[in-house]
Amino acid sequence: MSRKIIIAIDGYSSTGKSTFAKLISDRTGYLHLDSGAVYRAVTLFALRGGWIDAENNIDQKALRSAMRQLRVSLRPDTYINEENVEGLIRQMDVSNAVSPVSAIGFVREYVDKLLRRYGKKGGIVMDGRDIGTNVFPDAQLKIFMTADAKVRAQRRYDEMIEGGKQVTFEEVMQNILDRDEKDTHREISPLRQAEDAIVLDNTDMTLEEEMVWFKDLMHTRFGIDI
Repeated sequence: MSRKIIIAIDGYSSTGKSTFAKLISDRTGYLHLDSGAVYRAVTLFALRGGWIDAENNIDQKALRSAMRQLRVSLRPDTYINEENVEGLIRQMDVSNAVSPVSAIGFVREYVDKLLRRYGKKGGIVMDGRDIGTNVFPDAQLKIFMTADAKVRAQRRYDEMIEGGKQVTFEEVMQNILDRDEKDTHREISPLRQAEDAIVLDNTDMTLEEEMVWFKDLMHTRFGIDI
């Protein structure tokens, strides 16, 4: 594939953005960057440091100072310094705290700087909440993913149960609703659809159908066959 573009995938939690982006990466050879994983890594770092209390109040002064020593990398698994934390950042305690952490200005600056460094050469597919609106506003292709909240909660619940997590569907559903509210109403870079984004509602779609949709899109819009 000679032409390499930047593909920005935004959308609500548990719409399968990362899975979709990883498949695109596999089919195109593009580098996959999961911005949500970086925010989760910062959240795990903050939880370990004791800078988030039981009500998700954050000691921002302490966190900001400690982040000078934080090194997050995508290899493609997520690492904090030399520790692979890919499994740990998917735990419910991190899920419950990631939205308030990601709303902090200096955290977003840290993550955006990291992601832009990875994306300088193009040929990347990146998923998150504000990739097409803030991190890469000039991305050649922007996709905004959505799905019914109950469907998203069921997907997330099934994934966690399969991974051996002890959660209830009600807990997962509430987490989905809370994150939607926080993500769309935060003051800094709220979740919103970019004006030039193409909506992908995958409520009733299989992953295979999503990839057929993407393949057709790449061909008709860019003349790129995958």
